[in-house]
Amino acid sequence: ASRRVHCTRPKAMAAAAAEAAGAAARRANPRLSANPWCEPWWYGAPEAARAHYYTEAHVAFRDKVRAFVDDKVIPFVDEWDEAGDVPESLRREAYAAGIYGATWPAEHGGTPPPGFDAFHDLIWVDELARCGAGGVLWSVFFSFGISLPPVLAQGSQRLKEMCARPVISGEKVMSLAVSEPWAGSDVAGLRTTAELTPCGKYYKVNGEKKWITSGIKASFFTTAVRTAGAGIGGVSLLLITADTPGVSVRRMKTQGWLASNTAYIVFNDVRVPASNMIGAENQGFLPIMLQFNHERLVGCVTSNRFARTCLSEGITYAQQRRTFGQRLIDHQLIRHKITEMARMVEANQAWIEQVCYEMNRSRITGEGDAMGLKMGGKLALLKVQTTKTYEFCAREASQIMGGASYLREGKGRVVERLYREVRVNAIGGGSEEVMGELAIRGLGVWDGGDKKRGSKE
Repeated sequence: ASRRVHCTRPKAMAAAAAEAAGAAARRANPRLSANPWCEPWWYGAPEAARAHYYTEAHVAFRDKVRAFVDDKVIPFVDEWDEAGDVPESLRREAYAAGIYGATWPAEHGGTPPPGFDAFHDLIWVDELARCGAGGVLWSVFFSFGISLPPVLAQGSQRLKEMCARPVISGEKVMSLAVSEPWAGSDVAGLRTTAELTPCGKYYKVNGEKKWITSGIKASFFTTAVRTAGAGIGGVSLLLITADTPGVSVRRMKTQGWLASNTAYIVFNDVRVPASNMIGAENQGFLPIMLQFNHERLVGCVTSNRFARTCLSEGITYAQQRRTFGQRLIDHQLIRHKITEMARMVEANQAWIEQVCYEMNRSRITGEGDAMGLKMGGKLALLKVQTTKTYEFCAREASQIMGGASYLREGKGRVVERLYREVRVNAIGGGSEEVMGELAIRGLGVWDGGDKKRGSKE
């Protein structure tokens, strides 16, 4: 026993020294929070103490994105959110800075850092989410991340040339149009129809789409339509331009995400060129499901960063606010709230990094769609965990800050906004209930029951 203690002591000392060095580095960098748990664990850590999947290139990329967010987004985010819109110039400015196109292939106008991988993607989303305003994030930076990939993966060269470069450069906006008044998480139940005209050159589209992020500003819609019978086998994807006759768009008033430009879209006898089909007819369901993986990963990362922001705001307020003759942080109950938030956020970070590691591995091994299908269940469960953590941390930070967090101004304004936006993260991209079921089914925990097995008992 004494030998075991003696052998582990140098490791413990080395770990403590690395943590101390990381804390000192965070204090020395004015752009990093000096408080523990307010940044991902590896921020400020020396290279020898970081996991091998975080290189100096990742650190440099993080610093680049953080500087842009600190200087060009955070100072204005309150104004934009209250106004319900973001200046068009932000997209172009972000592209010129190498931020807007950082996650896209150079052949289509992207500006990825050298060696771009899933951890660059994680850093990009996490750093942007520090602004603490989901509507700004999704309307400007994220919406085309779920609408453009199907075109790049399965669209014709003509479709790629039509939208890829203009969208990636920030000149045009693109939205994903899947959800309907009667079909949100139930994609297979969508009712928007696309009927081929007798001449075979056009599809006539009729239907409605709801909760379409960035839809007010969008020039292109990656649209899920029904081209055959019921179920997943009749779903296709069409690229529809917003200026096509018969397309009408109106703004929806949302609880949060005030700057998201969320739209309700009606298609009334819209004639869409048959050549605008993305991939094969009646084969649109799988691409939608695979793009949901990335959408949910973005949701997981943003939810955990929002939770971390609530934690950070709560710590800062507790260190400054005095009640009953002492600081809030001096009350044991407040300290326990902080440690509970930290416990959940840090565990989620490890889970997110595990998923990113698996995504990197799938790129190396070329597993592609097969790995994408496997990841569906894992990401579904991770989404449930991170959104529940976000909801918990928003509430606890609000409890720490009291009445300050009920105001859309002053010290509590960030927590107030994040608390107001919790529900869209828990519901959007798949509700907790649907995600839990997807995890059970996707990971093989449940075999479908007696009916699927054909049991007559």
